[in-house]
Amino acid sequence: MTSIPTRHANALQPVPVAARATAFDAPRRTGARPGMAPTLLMALLTLAGTTTVRAAEEPPRNVVSLSASASVEVAKDWLTVVFSTTQAGADAAAVQSQLKQALDAALAEARKIAKPGEVQVQTGGFSLAPRYAVPPPRSPGSTTPPAPPAAPQIIGWQGSTELIVEGRDTQAISKLTSRIQTMSIARVGFSLSREARQQVETDVTAQAIDRFRNHAKAVTQQFGFAGYTVREVNVSTDGQVGRPLPMMRMQASVAMADAALPVEAGNQAVTASVNGSVQMSK
Repeated sequence: MTSIPTRHANALQPVPVAARATAFDAPRRTGARPGMAPTLLMALLTLAGTTTVRAAEEPPRNVVSLSASASVEVAKDWLTVVFSTTQAGADAAAVQSQLKQALDAALAEARKIAKPGEVQVQTGGFSLAPRYAVPPPRSPGSTTPPAPPAAPQIIGWQGSTELIVEGRDTQAISKLTSRIQTMSIARVGFSLSREARQQVETDVTAQAIDRFRNHAKAVTQQFGFAGYTVREVNVSTDGQVGRPLPMMRMQASVAMADAALPVEAGNQAVTASVNGSVQMSK
């Protein structure tokens, strides 16, 4: 019988049980589990990210919201007069021609006082629509079934047109109303011109901002802080826009025939508001 060399015999000998436990079961002997280190690392990263988000979402401290406003009364300097006329007749072309003649005559007078930046002249709306016959009412207590509705019957035409004259030369526009005889005054109104509004808004906005800063400084000192920084601010202006007011056509016609239309501009309030928040600091 051939004997196996010693070194081969040792290689074929089984590994002792104690050695196998030491090599493969170390995690169980120490109380740890395979893959625990990566899991613990992910948990720590998640916790750190959550803490960072919570810190970012935490509202700032020592922040106070404030508001201030300023208002200025200014004289209106822009007059708007709207002239209009209405014509009616059986023929649409004839009504349209009458409207055109009335508008041309009024335009000829208005163009005499037109001046860039002082008096502006423009045509307004123009409309022409049919007039329909009104069906007779049924007799009270009638038992006769109603007849089927007939097609609407056109019995005539009615149209209207407008002329708009506006500007800062209020005297010239007022005198114009006595010279236009083919149209009557429909609406009159005063407002602020664009240039006047821009100048007033600049001044009143500066006043509102100054009041906001003084208010922020006073509140900061009352809370025992040394200074403040503006976090956010919103500035807005508001002024009632003058709109042409409607007038009775009969009264307007009398005013045109007698003398120039009496007008009074009055005043208009322009207001600026400042809203925002500041953060107080030591």
